[in-house]
Amino acid sequence: MQKHAVLITVLFALIVSLVSVSAIFWEFYKLNKEQYINHIFTKYSVITQIYRDHQQKKNSEIMLDANLAVYKLQIVRGKELQKDIINKGEILKREGFKNLNLKPMLNTGGLYRKNIVTRLRATMVQYKKTIYFYMQTNNAAILIKDEDLKPYSYINLLYAYSTIFMIISLSFVLVLQKLRPLIRLRKKIAMFGDGNLDISFKTNACDEIGLVSNELENTREKINNLLESRTLFLRNIMHELKTPIAKGTIATQMLDSQKQKNRFESIFHRLESLVTEFALIEEVTSIDDKRDFNEYRIVDIIDGAIDMAMVERDVVSVTVNADAKLHANYRLYTTAIKNMIDNAMKYSTDGRIKICTINGELSFENIGERLAQPLSYYIEPFTKENPSKSSFGLGLYLVDSILQAHGQVLAYEYENGINRFIFA
Repeated sequence: MQKHAVLITVLFALIVSLVSVSAIFWEFYKLNKEQYINHIFTKYSVITQIYRDHQQKKNSEIMLDANLAVYKLQIVRGKELQKDIINKGEILKREGFKNLNLKPMLNTGGLYRKNIVTRLRATMVQYKKTIYFYMQTNNAAILIKDEDLKPYSYINLLYAYSTIFMIISLSFVLVLQKLRPLIRLRKKIAMFGDGNLDISFKTNACDEIGLVSNELENTREKINNLLESRTLFLRNIMHELKTPIAKGTIATQMLDSQKQKNRFESIFHRLESLVTEFALIEEVTSIDDKRDFNEYRIVDIIDGAIDMAMVERDVVSVTVNADAKLHANYRLYTTAIKNMIDNAMKYSTDGRIKICTINGELSFENIGERLAQPLSYYIEPFTKENPSKSSFGLGLYLVDSILQAHGQVLAYEYENGINRFIFA
């Protein structure tokens, strides 16, 4: 979810915008339609006046039709058609009214006028895109067709809504187009982080993302130059150190004193071991791809480590499934196991080590005292349990570095007098 936070935010903004615009247009549509209906419904007053005059004056039907025709109104006389319009038509608006009429009356006292209240209900109906007025009084009813009025049309409103909808959607597409280089840049950065130092961030774009990409390209070139300088420096240093060490070893053989000879041999041997470990550390920290990683049987790697450690086979107990395999750099992983064997030989009380698997994880067990410090102390370079031991304190540091290159970690536990180091 977090990897696509920007995309999700833009999508959320799009949805909110479209929903908001749709809600506004829907309310506007209802209000506009209501206003239109109220406006055209005012025509009922003209119809009411004509119909009331017709009833009061008892005019002929021809006169009523003529008066209505002036306002483009026409009486619907077909019974079936009237029934369909009234029952199937859409009622747009309906109101009831009371009309007060003065009617002349005659009695013993003479001629007088009497107030007569007439109830009138006007209904505006839409049927098949035509507007009708249905007028009802106390004792009569009439259905009138309006040939002038047109039903409410939402075409213009729909056009405006569609235009805004398309503009917002197009804006979202344009934003996505602008985000595509950012997605590609993220993938390139991930590839660079995985060790592909030859990946190029250079781009011809001049926007903000293009500027960031070009700055990353400059940074990549600087990092590559620093790594190349570092590698060249370390390799030259180690090469230059091996030459005097070799000369010193040869010169040591010319000493007459056996005591001095043994002392110098020990010194040069330690120096050679240190250079070798430095070379391994440099190789581990500069791994830039997985081309040297292949499938190997774990038992084959362990056999290679035992040979490298130059220990007797009977002091190493191996209980590992012969079919178990591991995707690894053979030389480095063998060195890690060899260092674990050396570590067990130095610090175990019986000079033995057991290699087995626990829950699919490689475990190295030996009898001895519990570590005096947390494991994190020992995987730092140049730290060791006993300074008197012939070690530079790089063994576990090198093991931890190799395991990290393989996506693993070094774990430790102590149980019933047994030290257990686990490749987890």
